[in-house]
Amino acid sequence: MVNYPQLLILGAFAGLTIFLGLPIAVLQGLSSKAKGFFNAFAIGILIFLIIDVFGHAWQSALDTTFSAFVGKSPVSDGALDLLAMFGGLALGLLGLTRYGCRYMRDAPQPSQAGRVRSSSGGNQKHELQLLQQVSSYRLSMMIAIGIGAHNLSEGLAIGQSYASGSLGLALMLIIGFAAHNATEGFGIAAPLTGLSKRPSNRFILLAGLIGGGPTFIGTLLGSLWASPLAYIFFLSLAGGALIYVTMLMYNSGRRQVTYDILMLGIFVGLTAGFITDLIVTLGGA
Repeated sequence: MVNYPQLLILGAFAGLTIFLGLPIAVLQGLSSKAKGFFNAFAIGILIFLIIDVFGHAWQSALDTTFSAFVGKSPVSDGALDLLAMFGGLALGLLGLTRYGCRYMRDAPQPSQAGRVRSSSGGNQKHELQLLQQVSSYRLSMMIAIGIGAHNLSEGLAIGQSYASGSLGLALMLIIGFAAHNATEGFGIAAPLTGLSKRPSNRFILLAGLIGGGPTFIGTLLGSLWASPLAYIFFLSLAGGALIYVTMLMYNSGRRQVTYDILMLGIFVGLTAGFITDLIVTLGGA
């Protein structure tokens, strides 16, 4: 029998397995094909997460709205769930878009890269490398934030399952989410692979805690306070954020590798996402 402190420890474990995928960020000397494949693999995982989070969020909102439509629950319940669904999506997608427009203006553009490569000035090349590193770090952190919002909703599901007496379901969710998070670490690390300067351990630790730590927070909150409305909101918030960063990574990937390698990496990432999700499904979750 799992007691409450053990549940919280397992909830933390489910989130911190994200560190298993983060070490690829320190790999250096990678070929452009290898970097492009890792990037595409991460895109595949993020696409799966988008499908997964919106599937759960929309199903919950749809059930409540249908119940209100046939008169089995107040109309306000359905309206609030839909507001949480689309409000979370707007905040996640449009909020990060505004952030990107405001804080990523100095990200290197292909035209800038071409001008620097054509120049023999070492200073210009060094400046471009710095710009690329800044852009990569910011993208990595945005991915961590998007995954963190997603993992908060997963933690809420674990905590609410335990609070409702479904201990078996809570344990299976922990196992499944732990497997998911191990692959999500690749999504955070992918923009950092092959940089001229190795990412610091401090940054990797911070990104991992932002991405994986919310699973523990969600487990704690969910075990004390059950809110389907918050569940829908955080899922759609995560989905919107993940759409934004996935598009950024796709644009970057198209410049790194050929289309066939890009699609192969996306396929492998999607497959990894669905296989890990299968663990939860087979467990009856």
